[in-house]
Amino acid sequence: MIQFFYENLPESVNTDYTAWLKDIILSEGKKLGEINYIFCDDEYLLKVNQDYLQHDYYTDIITFDYVKGKTISGEIFVSLQRISDNASTLAKDYEEELRRVLAHGILHLCGYKDKTEEEEKGMREKEDHYLAKYN
Repeated sequence: MIQFFYENLPESVNTDYTAWLKDIILSEGKKLGEINYIFCDDEYLLKVNQDYLQHDYYTDIITFDYVKGKTISGEIFVSLQRISDNASTLAKDYEEELRRVLAHGILHLCGYKDKTEEEEKGMREKEDHYLAKYN
């Protein structure tokens, strides 16, 4: 089950992404467990980053992994403010940037990392692959 929640924001995201997100999980050879997306503002996500990861900076996404075997479960916190800013900075469409971040969280739960330059390149390739499959 994939659910969408809002913290410090009105419900403002088109959540018609469920089938596409499930397809990503199945395409990666995984099973869907319980995934909760929590959409929030920068300050809310900064507090999560500080309290749980001891990081003192803004980010667009934080993924908490509750994966068991091939069953994908987790909580994915997404700052809609950061996505909007990133879309502007990168001259990208807001909806495309949102989809990229949603896929990014799922890919983390599927085992992909992005700490090194090589891992980040692999993550971007996977994001691009699944973004192309959205249409």
